[in-house]
Amino acid sequence: MLPETTTDPFNTLISHSPGLESVIRSAQIAASADVTVLIQGETGTGKELLAQAIHQSSPRKDEQMIIVNCAALTDSLLESQLFGHVAGAFTGAIADSTGYIKAADNSTLFLDEIAELSDAGQAALLRFLEAGECQKVGSTQTLRVDVRVVAASHRDLRQQVDAGKFRADLFYRLNVVTLTLPPLRTRPRDIPLLVQHFTQLYSSKQSMPTVDYDRSAIRRMQQHDWPGNVRELRNLCARCVTLNRAGTTITDSMISEQLAIQSSSLDASLFQLPDSGIKLEDLECDLLKQALSKTNGNKTQAARLLGISRDAFLYRLKKHSL
Repeated sequence: MLPETTTDPFNTLISHSPGLESVIRSAQIAASADVTVLIQGETGTGKELLAQAIHQSSPRKDEQMIIVNCAALTDSLLESQLFGHVAGAFTGAIADSTGYIKAADNSTLFLDEIAELSDAGQAALLRFLEAGECQKVGSTQTLRVDVRVVAASHRDLRQQVDAGKFRADLFYRLNVVTLTLPPLRTRPRDIPLLVQHFTQLYSSKQSMPTVDYDRSAIRRMQQHDWPGNVRELRNLCARCVTLNRAGTTITDSMISEQLAIQSSSLDASLFQLPDSGIKLEDLECDLLKQALSKTNGNKTQAARLLGISRDAFLYRLKKHSL
């Protein structure tokens, strides 16, 4: 699917890959059917882009899609964040708040990284999905809302259910239509199309003549495994436009150099997996304890040490019962 026209929102998903084109066809059908959609796929595969296309192709397109990062929802304010509150409902509630769900009335609610939702968050969301109603914190009035839910996760939710980390009843509420975006490493035919698109995009943004790529450069990119998927390729194209003079032809050696710089940067900051392997849950728990120890229990500073938000840090503390 090529971005030849802007009339079809799905043209933002550039592909000649049978796997991705099959996902797009299913998404087009689901968009008009107004059913709940679950989007799964690795980080950087374009889950939010697909959600936007579904919304823009639906009868709700005239309303703004409401985006919620589930990892940032805190248990202490969760009901207020989702359903809103009235002034005086709790300390600090100095004015009425609408809440994400009411804000999405007659529109689409995009729940990104839904696997990171806490137990309390999962229970609250399930109640809403079952009843189609919301009640502001501090209010006795129940409001009917018409909200279309699109959820996304880089984790396999079925595996999360099997592992006891996600509610089965909520999973089945969300699992009406499931769309799984393929990783870029399985789509080598799409790389020339994406390279052309991103190079033209950044050349236009920076008001610079575009650069060219010889065949060896394209082959080198098609051989790369792209752990960051389309997002990683987009960033590479941005660097090629920014760091090279107009009219430069990018070669395989230049691409290899950029990929090596990127890889060494990651290798310098990431944990090296031992040959014997390790339990990821134990490693995460240990890092949380170390961060708390180094900051004398200051959760905000500990979250900063780990490069995550305080809300995400608190969620992980609860998950490990720390």
